[in-house]
Amino acid sequence: MAVQIPLQFEFRANQTFANFFPGSNQEIIDHLQNCVAGTGERYIFLWAKAGQGKSHLLQACCREAQMQNCSSFYFSFHPSELPDPAMLAGLDEIDIICFDNIEHIAGQQNWEQAFFHFYNQHREQGHKLILSADCPPGEIPIQLPDLKTRLNWGLTLKIQPLTDSDRIAALCFKADQMGFELSPQAGRFLLTHHDRDMASLWVLLDKLDRASLAAKRKLTVPFLKKILAENRAQ
Repeated sequence: MAVQIPLQFEFRANQTFANFFPGSNQEIIDHLQNCVAGTGERYIFLWAKAGQGKSHLLQACCREAQMQNCSSFYFSFHPSELPDPAMLAGLDEIDIICFDNIEHIAGQQNWEQAFFHFYNQHREQGHKLILSADCPPGEIPIQLPDLKTRLNWGLTLKIQPLTDSDRIAALCFKADQMGFELSPQAGRFLLTHHDRDMASLWVLLDKLDRASLAAKRKLTVPFLKKILAENRAQ
């Protein structure tokens, strides 16, 4: 059966395990890689608050699957625009499915029923399923009892938030991958004077990279002060 790829499909090939800063989450990465390789759990439920890397890790699983010549599919649910459950048609034939933000189907009867049947069919095929949410599976307000039970099967993993020292190291790590140098001192300055969530910090790094190239200057603390002041003035 042909797989119906929804319009919201958004696979990012540049989000890999290699460019994910693990902090204290290396064990989670190992479990996900083993799952994709077929040597670990076939069903993994990953949870954490927003901005801690769930989407990146699910995208990395799809990228890893492609490198191993396996079929994969990634989709992120959004509460304001849930697609028709018919999008699940044929997905039970895909080797590795990654559904992000699965909590958004809770309370949607048509989606709960459809996902329950998809889950059973996909499992019968012996394929792998990786789900993510902002809370543990038992806390998702799923109304269909059988689906609630299914979500608690397999391995549940919580992404541990980065410590401040991890955040600084992550900034330096990301900058190095982008091709420029950010000293720990500069990273500490950014953490103190900017929004601390990693998503905002990644956006800032892109701006800093462009500003550094345009000015042909290294990212010293005085230069960072100047850039942040200009951003606030805009």
